[in-house]
Parts: sequence; structure tokens; C-alpha cells
Amino acid sequence: MKLADVEANMQKTIESTQRSFNTIRTGRANASLLDRVMVDYYGSPTPLKSLAGISTPDSSTILIQPYDRNTLNIIEKAILTSDVGLTPNNDGAVIRLNIPPLTSDRRKELVKVAAKYAEEGKVAIRNIRRDAVESVRKQEKGGEISEDEAKDLQDSIQKLTDKYVSKIDALLKEKETDITTV
Repeated sequence: MKLADVEANMQKTIESTQRSFNTIRTGRANASLLDRVMVDYYGSPTPLKSLAGISTPDSSTILIQPYDRNTLNIIEKAILTSDVGLTPNNDGAVIRLNIPPLTSDRRKELVKVAAKYAEEGKVAIRNIRRDAVESVRKQEKGGEISEDEAKDLQDSIQKLTDKYVSKIDALLKEKETDITTV
């Protein structure tokens, strides 16, 4: 068990949490809102960004331009059935998603969603810590490392955990500010 591996796993968790935050609508158009939208393309779920160019011509519109016009209707259907909460406008060539301004109630809901994503990230980091500490204990019992080394490693793992949990808290605070700013 290496400390670098533990830190790498925690960093991946931070990145995953950031991607989850990016899917939350903030009242401004952002192409990453559609990152989780999967389109049933010839019987297999395909990410929307593989089938279309996604751009934001202004702060309240997302423009989806399919590479193949025949996919317009299935892309529209996928957006409607997704949890994005936006209604697509299909003009036969492109799909436009208009981002309405958020109400204060909706902002509060989105802050709760962000808090949920942050908690999931923290749980994942704590799970990484638990696994790493168990690994250290096994090494200690197996005689691979001394009791002092095991204690030092466990302290280092806890410091990493605290560092990455505080990073998630900082990301959450940033996202809350983003959501609540009108």
C-alpha cells in the first residue's frame, strides 16, 4: 500500500465530484449539463457528445448540432427523458435548449443536490481511507512493517483524508455561490 496510490484515488474522487457538480444547472448555459445524457443509438446507449456538437451561443441557450440529421429525433427524445429538466426545441437542423432563469425555490433545491453530491464524494474518500488503513493493519500483522511505521502511515492517511474532504467542502461552497448568484 502506497500513500501515492491513496492520494491518486482521492484525487479521482475530487474529479468525479467536480463532474457531478458540472451537471447542475446554474441559470447559465453550460454544455456540461448534457454530459450524462445517453442516446439510444442503434440499440446501444451512446453519450450525446459523441453524436452531436454542443455549443453555447449565449448565456441562456445550448445549441446541439447532430453530426447526422437522422439522429435529431432520438437526441430530442433522450433529452426529454433525461433528468436535465429542459425542453428541447427542434427546428429540423439543430436542437436548442433555452435555459430559463432559476427561481429561488429551484436554487435551494439545486443547493441540496450539490450538497448530496459533495456528501457522496466525502463518503468515497472515507471509504478509500478505510481500505488504506485496513491494508496498513494487515501489513503490520503480517510483520511487513513495524507498529511505529503503521501508526505513521495511518496518520498520513488521515491527513490526506482531511485535505481531500476540505477540497470537497471548498468545491461545494464554490458551487453554492455559483447557484445562488443571480
